[in-house]
Amino acid sequence: MCSSRTSTVAVLCAVFALACIMPSAVSQQSMVTVPAGTNIMVRMLDTIDSSKAQKGTRFTAVLETNLSLNGTNIVLAGNTVYGRLAVAEQAGRATGSSNLQLELTDIVVAGTAYPIYTSAFEVKGSSSGKRSAKRLLGGAGLGAIIGGIAGNAGMGAAIGVTAGAVGSVAQKGQSIQVPSETLISFRLEQPASLPAP
Repeated sequence: MCSSRTSTVAVLCAVFALACIMPSAVSQQSMVTVPAGTNIMVRMLDTIDSSKAQKGTRFTAVLETNLSLNGTNIVLAGNTVYGRLAVAEQAGRATGSSNLQLELTDIVVAGTAYPIYTSAFEVKGSSSGKRSAKRLLGGAGLGAIIGGIAGNAGMGAAIGVTAGAVGSVAQKGQSIQVPSETLISFRLEQPASLPAP
């Protein structure tokens, strides 16, 4: 009888020990740190319109180029990226101008979303019907640029959007739009911890 109880206790202890070990083994996935300043080129899936969008609205994009570190691809092009509108303002009837500021918040790797903190891309309308896309200082930090990155994404070289090839920011009346298919380059403002390939 005593032997049976001892055996049962031993089995229970073994099961408990295994349950404690398994989560820690899973959590010890190898991670890499992608440094601040790394460029992330995305292609918008959603269309953002200042007449409809609100601050905090989430949007979806995909990586246009591989996210690499020291020549190794960490996240492949085509992976999903999420972002939000940091600012969404619609021009009034008589004064003011529409203003949108987009920033990335998460990048999806193997089905799991990992937080990232990037620069903001700002596009601002004007009464003359023109729009401006500029780099921001302060707040979300340096803003992004529209265009396709030539060669290595890490180099940060950019060329203008070619009409008909990709979407481009447009002003329609008092509203401004960032259409689906628009290419935008963001920059990491803080290091990002992502799974090693």
